[in-house]
Amino acid sequence: MAVTMLALAACGTEKAGVDGPDSGSARSAGTAPDVAFTEMLDQVAQQCPASASPEAPPSGPAEAPPTGPAQTLPTGPAQTLPTGPAQTLPTGPVNTPPSGAVEPIAPTAGPEVELNARDWCAGILHEQRIAQVLWDLTEPTPAKVRRVLNDLGYIDGRIHDLKQSGTTTRFLVDLRDRGGRLCLDGSAAAKRTVVDMCVARATGPFTPAEREQ
Repeated sequence: MAVTMLALAACGTEKAGVDGPDSGSARSAGTAPDVAFTEMLDQVAQQCPASASPEAPPSGPAEAPPTGPAQTLPTGPAQTLPTGPAQTLPTGPVNTPPSGAVEPIAPTAGPEVELNARDWCAGILHEQRIAQVLWDLTEPTPAKVRRVLNDLGYIDGRIHDLKQSGTTTRFLVDLRDRGGRLCLDGSAAAKRTVVDMCVARATGPFTPAEREQ
């Protein structure tokens, strides 16, 4: 009876030892890609300004003007202006803009006005680091483009709509961080590669603005 109890106790100890460390390692490994991705975002944006609301102007007392002696103007003889005949302007017809001309209008939507300073700065850096690698990628298939993005630190959970059309592979990258709305809209086509910033929803599932066709 004592031998049986010892055998059961030994089995229970071995099972507990297997379940404990392995399950803990699996949980910690599941968060490693997210941590590495966040660290990559911080490293790219480390030279960018922090996203903060504009500072209010100082409210202290106004500085008093200097109280030194007043400077006097020179008192030499006044200079006379030339007295030649006045020049006349040309009398040709006045050029008027065409009636169909439209004055440019400042954008009211898009990355220029919807992204904060940190996201705008970081977006330019992300555009450059991705485009530089994709320019040298021959036959940019979705699998090759995904591998390039992964090697640069962009995890699969942030890569969306990776699709090929002819010799071009399009993709989206969700770069939302710290309440920002930054995303990238890319077209991998070797030397014709284009990577642009886009604007995503601030919260919830990733949904970028409507893409240009």
